[in-house]
Amino acid sequence: MTQNGADMMGDCDPRVEDYLNDRIQTAHDLQNLDDILQNLQEQHDLQKRQLREAEEILAQASKASTDHDEEVKKLADAFERQQHEIDKRLILTTKSQTADEAVQKFESLMKRITTYDVARGYLEAMAEVNSLKDQAFSYIKNEPQLALPVYLQLMEIHSGLQATQPSAEGAAPHLVDTTSCITQELRGTLETVFEERLRSALSEMKWPSNKLNLSDDVLNNWASAFQSLLQLQEPELPKLSPEKVSSSSWEPPILLPIKIMVQPLGLRFKYHFTGDRPTNRLDKPEFFLSHILSLFDTYSDFISSYIQPSFDERALQTTSSVTWAYVDAMSSFITAILPILQQKIITTMPLVSDHPQLLSHFMHELMRFDDEVRNMWNYTPNPYTGENWKGTTWEVLVKQDWFPRWLAIEKEFALARYHEIIDSPDSGELEYDSVEPNASKPTKAAIRVNDLLETITDRYRPLLSFTQRLRFLIDIQISIFDLYHIRLREGLEAYLAMTSTIGRTVQGTAGVQANIEGVAGLERLCRIYGSAEYLERKMQDWSDDTFFLELWTELQERVRGRNKSDKPFAGPLTVSDVAEKTSIAVKSDDVEGALFDETASAYGKLRVRSQEIIETTVSDNFHTALKPYLQVNSWHSVSPPTTGSLHGAAPTAEVSEALRTLTTELGFLSKALSSIPLFSITRSLLTHLQQYLWDHILMRNSFSATGAIQFCLDVQAICDTVDEIISARVPEGAESSKFMRRLIDGLVLLSLPNEVDGEAHKDGSVPISISDVEKKVFESNESARSVLTMLQVRNLTEAEARQVLQRRIEIRT
Repeated sequence: MTQNGADMMGDCDPRVEDYLNDRIQTAHDLQNLDDILQNLQEQHDLQKRQLREAEEILAQASKASTDHDEEVKKLADAFERQQHEIDKRLILTTKSQTADEAVQKFESLMKRITTYDVARGYLEAMAEVNSLKDQAFSYIKNEPQLALPVYLQLMEIHSGLQATQPSAEGAAPHLVDTTSCITQELRGTLETVFEERLRSALSEMKWPSNKLNLSDDVLNNWASAFQSLLQLQEPELPKLSPEKVSSSSWEPPILLPIKIMVQPLGLRFKYHFTGDRPTNRLDKPEFFLSHILSLFDTYSDFISSYIQPSFDERALQTTSSVTWAYVDAMSSFITAILPILQQKIITTMPLVSDHPQLLSHFMHELMRFDDEVRNMWNYTPNPYTGENWKGTTWEVLVKQDWFPRWLAIEKEFALARYHEIIDSPDSGELEYDSVEPNASKPTKAAIRVNDLLETITDRYRPLLSFTQRLRFLIDIQISIFDLYHIRLREGLEAYLAMTSTIGRTVQGTAGVQANIEGVAGLERLCRIYGSAEYLERKMQDWSDDTFFLELWTELQERVRGRNKSDKPFAGPLTVSDVAEKTSIAVKSDDVEGALFDETASAYGKLRVRSQEIIETTVSDNFHTALKPYLQVNSWHSVSPPTTGSLHGAAPTAEVSEALRTLTTELGFLSKALSSIPLFSITRSLLTHLQQYLWDHILMRNSFSATGAIQFCLDVQAICDTVDEIISARVPEGAESSKFMRRLIDGLVLLSLPNEVDGEAHKDGSVPISISDVEKKVFESNESARSVLTMLQVRNLTEAEARQVLQRRIEIRT
């Protein structure tokens, strides 16, 4: 049995063997044998069904393929029969021997037929053009208005032929040329006829006299001729639209009827402003410019009352591609007048270019004219953009390239005026009347230089070109600022050289010394300080001016758009050149900055440096005046007073002499400087004086009670003198004593009485003798601080308090 089973398994398919081994692994699996057999039977039935379906699909596909092959074969046979029939007919038709020869002959015939069709179309087009031409010219004699629709139809045909030329590879050029000639001939004839009608109407109207004949008949004739010329020009206007041309190169066209109307105005202009007429003067360009402006004013009412309604009527009847030309009649009138002016400018510029005064005046008047046309008449030739009219100035400076010559002349004028200011005898005098009383006083030269630079700003403010504005700013204004800064800096360096030890030795003479010492020396310094502060403040004011703010904004935008390129972008100027002259912020993305940053910074540094020298000079002068005071050696020999009162006593004679010097110098500074520098100088003086008196008087001498009181009186006299001079100019609460608190606290200790009567003071404080204070100060730091607090001595350390007390001879003994 086992052997037979093994033999049977050996004859089975290996997959069957694997299946049985997988399903029957134990004796218990034999119980599921019926289920396995049933499952196998179901799978077998399913596969049989799938096989039958696949056989059916294969049979259908085979039948369809066979049917398709038979259909294709039938179609191929039919095509061959048809091709043979066509070849046979083609051979018979062309009387050829072979099919290829017949095809060549047939293609030749088709080309001839096409040529005949083109020729027929050409002749038909020519016939239509000639017919329209004849029709139009027949109308011109009696009813020229009827010829306009015919002309417009011809223009449409001509435009259509031109538009199809590229796709037709330039076919029928003669037809296009002939149509163009006929159209232009008809247009010229119509223009002549309508111009004659308009001139006749204008003659009846008595144009351009001041008293026009505005009767209904005259106005109707004028309006009819005016409208006819507008309609005649309309086919040309779409190509001239500002929407189809770059705004930088677009120029407004002159409308035909307005061109005819301004012709007599042009003749009148030539009569007055050419030749040897007294009105034709090179030094008076305002004559012909004001004449042009008067034309605008004279005929503005007629334009708004009659021409603008005619424009509005025409705009309603035409297409949207033309309406831009009828927006503003006044602008159209100005556009027609400007060529008359431009021709005059072109002939005048070479005559004035060699005369700096005339050229400068001529350009100034042109800018005034442009500004009035923009603002007074709101001239906007391009209605689709918000850009301002560039003006006749732009025509002269850019298109005719006169800007370099004009800039050079304006720079020469500015420099000449600058040197005239500097060389004037009173240029170095302080100006007290032209500034606020509490302001620092600049020199007259500084004020005049500022006035000069403001005048230059007014000169180029009307310019619209960014490059031209920037060149004026850098080449002229900042250059003059730099020149004056160099002059001030050299003046300061000259003062320092003369006041140095070597300088004093070399100069030597009393006259030179008198010019650099005392008030005379301070005045030299105040000239530099006041001028630097004044121009620095003016530059800050200019930086907030709308004109310079707009220039700064545009400069930043242009620099950002160059992607850090350092190529010239404003004439010969690179970004680095502009940043060096204006502000380093130009080269960064920092929006903080202004056009005068670098120049104002240079003036600010000069101001700070000159103020420091003034502070040093005042302190040194006062210390020099106090040298006799240092020789006083009687502080300890005065008999002690019965009371420690200062009332009725006078300051030391040596201090009184020094105070006269201080009064003179501070009195001058209080008039020449504003409150802030005056306060700073006074604070510096008192701070240095405190240390000077502490080191050279207090710490070098021994004092009796009376000597201490006298020293207190001297210090109080100094503080009172300073307060009296500057009290009205410095902030409230800035008394001199506040800057000498350490010395005053020391004097409080130094002037303590030897004995006290025990009675309380009016303020409730109990008097204390110097011996009592000495005991507590030397006892310990805690007791020292306690007694110093009681005496309201807050600016001395315990060690300094002990040093001060040791200056009293009573303590030493």
